Amino acid sequence: MRAVIPVAGVGSRLRPHTYSIPKVLLNVAGKPIIGHILDRLVENGINEATIIIGYLGDKIIEYVEANYRMQVDFIEQEERQGLGQAIYSAREMFGSDPILIILGDTIFEFDLSGLLKSEHSAIGLKEVEDPRRFGVAALQNGYVRQLFEKPEKPPTNLAIVGLYYIKNPRLLTDSLGQIIARGIRTKGEFQLTDALQLMIERGEKIRPFTVDGWHDCGNQETLLATNRHLLEKKSTARTIEGVVVLPPVYLSPTCQITSSVIGPYATIAEGAIVEDSIVRNSIVSEEARVQKALLEGSIVGNNATVRGNYKRINIGDSSEIAFD
Repeated sequence: MRAVIPVAGVGSRLRPHTYSIPKVLLNVAGKPIIGHILDRLVENGINEATIIIGYLGDKIIEYVEANYRMQVDFIEQEERQGLGQAIYSAREMFGSDPILIILGDTIFEFDLSGLLKSEHSAIGLKEVEDPRRFGVAALQNGYVRQLFEKPEKPPTNLAIVGLYYIKNPRLLTDSLGQIIARGIRTKGEFQLTDALQLMIERGEKIRPFTVDGWHDCGNQETLLATNRHLLEKKSTARTIEGVVVLPPVYLSPTCQITSSVIGPYATIAEGAIVEDSIVRNSIVSEEARVQKALLEGSIVGNNATVRGNYKRINIGDSSEIAFD
């Protein structure tokens, strides 16, 4: 089984953080997004992956090679023209065996063992209140009948969560090749949903499966919501002299905290320094420094410095803000 993980996007909705690091390396509950994804694959016995890189891809390669022993191939998406084109760029890595496609801005909690034994291709779905910013599926007789890419008037509230089990990757490759050759674009891009729809029209049966443990990391609000959820699952609270720790939190073994209140729902990453501050429902990233600040609902980027009295902040890497 090979996992295919497209991570070539620029992550514009997570500016300013993604000016200097790719979205999938943003820290959530003590680990980059892609780290959570790869951990889940390893837990399910999947040790081969193709990662499709683009923007700041060298940093993704560096992280994966330093932290994982998986057999990983990196494919560069030279022209970023949509998810369909991204998957097509990795087609040389596909054989006749099934593949698992996982979008790189999604953290999922799902036991893959049953899915990997499926007789048919399958797409992960979840009911959402507002499906307009997602791909949407319509079902018939227990199978996916039609797929829509971010429709203005969704026919259902079944959002595609970014987890796809493809039983016949050669048919997927051929379908992707057809929509690219014909110039079939939706919302200006070559879409994976259009290729999957073509597969359905050519007789491929695609079953839906429900993924309740699906966590979007596409913008600041959802990133913090995912951080809260993951911390509830696994907190790393510990006693620090002179510090009040209110779980759930993630406190890196290498962070330094003095005279502060940390939590609930705070992530303090590797090498970060927090002094004389209150930090809750926030992410303080690697090597960042927070001094004499009140942070809530905030993200402080790598190597950034915050000094002063704030309620909410979203500051990118290597920045400095001070109110003296």
